[in-house]
Amino acid sequence: MTKKFEPTWESLKQYTIPEWYIDGKFGIFIHWGPYCVPAFGNEWYPRNMYLEDDPAFAHHIETYGNHTEFGYKDFIPMFTAEKFNADEWVKLFKEAGAKFIMPVAEHHDGFAMYDSDLTEWSAAKMGPKRDVIGELADATRKEGLIFAVSSHRAEHWWFFDGGQKFPSDVQDPANEGLYGPAVEASKDMNNKEAWKSKDWEPRPDAKFLEDWLARCCEVVDKYQPQIVWFDWWIEQIIFEPYLQRFAAYYYNRGLEWGKGVAINHKFNSYPEGVAVFDVERGQLSDTRKYFWQNDTSVSKNSWGYIENHDYKSAGDIICDLVDIVSKNGALLLNIGPKPDGTIPQPEQDMLREIGRWLDINGEGIYGSKVWDVFGEGPTEVPEGEFTDTKRSPFTSQDVRFTHKGNTLYAFLLAYPDAESTTIKSLPSTASIRIADVRMLGSDKAITWSQDDDGLHVSVPSEMPCDFVATYAIQLEE
Repeated sequence: MTKKFEPTWESLKQYTIPEWYIDGKFGIFIHWGPYCVPAFGNEWYPRNMYLEDDPAFAHHIETYGNHTEFGYKDFIPMFTAEKFNADEWVKLFKEAGAKFIMPVAEHHDGFAMYDSDLTEWSAAKMGPKRDVIGELADATRKEGLIFAVSSHRAEHWWFFDGGQKFPSDVQDPANEGLYGPAVEASKDMNNKEAWKSKDWEPRPDAKFLEDWLARCCEVVDKYQPQIVWFDWWIEQIIFEPYLQRFAAYYYNRGLEWGKGVAINHKFNSYPEGVAVFDVERGQLSDTRKYFWQNDTSVSKNSWGYIENHDYKSAGDIICDLVDIVSKNGALLLNIGPKPDGTIPQPEQDMLREIGRWLDINGEGIYGSKVWDVFGEGPTEVPEGEFTDTKRSPFTSQDVRFTHKGNTLYAFLLAYPDAESTTIKSLPSTASIRIADVRMLGSDKAITWSQDDDGLHVSVPSEMPCDFVATYAIQLEE
């Protein structure tokens, strides 16, 4: 194996983010596992069903019986995937304009969605009895897209601890391979504000940490993903040497394959410049020097399939995509298939709407770079995780910028109800000389003028697309 990287932060700072990632801007996340079978609450049902004060606990008893007779493991045979078609999924994601595809390889529930040699509790051996990750990897590459995976394994240390506090199947040694240590959490793991602490107790032991590392490397070796995404709990201080060991191993494997690879992380798990920072369900208020990513879901209340989704609109997601890209980021958008392997129709419709928009406006998204300012307008975007539903609607005064070569793209986040609009960041005093202006997707001539107040541009009476409209502003060389 080619060895450039050693498991030290100093060595790992040689890392550079691959250009395909910086240019791609948009990917699809897929939360799919046995947790989609009960379709209640959210993808944390495996944990919540064992917490006596959680609505999922009462729902479980009422619907399935007590936890000694029917535990989480008993959903696995109901997770059939009989209609799962990886090729059809990936064609839909490509139609949506995605450039990389990221299924969950293992969620907090400890059920591997790949053909693992380290556990019997996997989709290849139970439930679907198919190597879901392998099938998606093949289908993704067949369509010329980038394959990625996520691992939420770290949180498995404590995920089923509720099942230790009353009679349940978690306590049966025969199920240890699925439920894991189920060590009692010392803090409220459902409290997202508490997640930022590095000082959880009790800390994972060496056996768990070595197994975590082995599973991560197994997925890398078997499926050659070009992104490995980690959830937040790897930030615990005891994980640090294992994060270094994994990054060195993975980055060296990427060199051996001749493929650019990346690690996604939350909070301060990795130092700046060593991996790609990810913000869960949230954005940034300004441009970031280092490329970053927002991961969010089409649903406001769940990542996995449930029966009562509160869906976002395609328009809101497109606005967020543009805002994120203008600030040097990428959007990883999640969908949640049903137990039989079908993607809910509202999610299919939303993905196709986004794809139609990108067909027209992708020129200003893919391969673009940040401009001198990310944008202008009155609407403030809250910064940080779990803020994705807290911003006010964008207005016609809200504009975002990207550029590519001598073309500056100005995205209007709401369409003006007027014959003209003014882009204030482009006054004649700014020494920016404009050669021409057009609107992507429109054959209407755009009239324009520039003065001390900004660039005044005409607004076609009909939008060329259903959502955000884009001016392509040609600058003089």
